[in-house]
Amino acid sequence: MIKAIFLFILAGLAEIGGGYLIWQWQREGASSWLGLLGGIALVLYGVIATWQSFPDFGRVYAAYGGIFIVLSLFWAWWVDKKMPDTYDWIGGLVCLIGVAVMLWPRS
Repeated sequence: MIKAIFLFILAGLAEIGGGYLIWQWQREGASSWLGLLGGIALVLYGVIATWQSFPDFGRVYAAYGGIFIVLSLFWAWWVDKKMPDTYDWIGGLVCLIGVAVMLWPRS
């Protein structure tokens, strides 16, 4: 389970970071090199997600979605300096509970 969590976080950082770099390039007028690096990060995100050991594509991506939401809140807080409010954190907690339910071992 530790490996799965690590891979979810790594994939999330690649996706959010890649999207952020492309945002900076397209919306904020940053260097096109940032756009290229963002594209590379997004490709890496797609590859990293395949390293999960879960057999079902849909379940992995559904669970990853919950992790992505929480990582996005932290990104907003740490990188964009926009503090999520109480409702954002409650929503993130609900998503993590959903992730736990989806990945709960089945017999």
